[in-house]
Amino acid sequence: MVPPASPSKKGSASIAADLLTWYDVHRRRLPWRALPGQKPDPYAVWLSEIMLQQTTVTAVKPYYERFLGLWPTVKALAAAPIEEVMKAWAGLGYYSRARNLHACAIAVAERHAGVFPDSEEALRALPGIGPYTAAAIAAIAFGQRAVVVDGNVERVVTRLFTIDTPMPSAKPLIRARADTITPDARAGDFAQAMMDLGATICTPKTPACVLCPLAIHCIARAEGTQQRFPVKAPKVERPHRTGAIFYVRRADGKVLVRRRPPKGLLGGMLEFPGSEWRTDFAQSEALAHAPIETKWRRKIGSADHVFTHFSLALTVYTGEVPRQTAAPDGAQWMDEGELAGEALPSVMHKVMQHALGM
Repeated sequence: MVPPASPSKKGSASIAADLLTWYDVHRRRLPWRALPGQKPDPYAVWLSEIMLQQTTVTAVKPYYERFLGLWPTVKALAAAPIEEVMKAWAGLGYYSRARNLHACAIAVAERHAGVFPDSEEALRALPGIGPYTAAAIAAIAFGQRAVVVDGNVERVVTRLFTIDTPMPSAKPLIRARADTITPDARAGDFAQAMMDLGATICTPKTPACVLCPLAIHCIARAEGTQQRFPVKAPKVERPHRTGAIFYVRRADGKVLVRRRPPKGLLGGMLEFPGSEWRTDFAQSEALAHAPIETKWRRKIGSADHVFTHFSLALTVYTGEVPRQTAAPDGAQWMDEGELAGEALPSVMHKVMQHALGM
């Protein structure tokens, strides 16, 4: 199919002007967003953008406020132990973001004297900052003209121009179309306006087109095909993995945990000892992975969790050991009551709840 025509220069200016007029009245009030007339804080913009990756605004708000309370500057975050950062991040998911967040704070403190660089190129050289995040920080924090495309913007642009190339193959074309309507002035406000429009008006299932400031520019609106966009590629079946995990309590109320390797899935997070998670795991071999000798009891059912690329079912075994039992190499005893406040990922919270019959 021939790609939809780009708008004229006059048309592009009209789209930007109409959107910014709407934004000036309807902009969302968010804790990390500067108020009209205020200068944006690059640290706040960066922190929020990292947290918002694949996570909702509602989920991010308490974490953002907690981080800002603990570490009000990028230098303070850089000086924090990684274990404390992971602990504060626990429950937000996608834990590589927390490791990259800390690494980026250190890089900004050491390479840039605690001041974020203002160009996309320099921002992309920092750990954990990709093309989208670099563009968002450059535009929102520093007013640079940058093309900012997140999931909300993708939806708005595919509907505006009826881009019927399936995702994710459509991403380069979406960015090109977004570039044609991004203004030189107020690029940061424009980027946030596009995000707000996608989040509140141009929503996935029931877009409120009668309220949309871009309705007169939208091809999908004119054709009545809003629900078609963005076009999604056929879903690939998610692999299913299984494994065994062991919840052992010592007589003094401590539970055995260990820390995962710093890199990889859930890197640096605490977990209960267990087997590898495999598509071909056999439960008959489960007890061979037990971290300690005791009488193990298999819980009925499983602790289930869905990651981005696979689903997981863990068979949970519980056991008790005497007070003097030493932790095996690579593991440690931790007070059961303190686990909720530690860097425990969601899947391990599910394991704990299953083990305790909650």
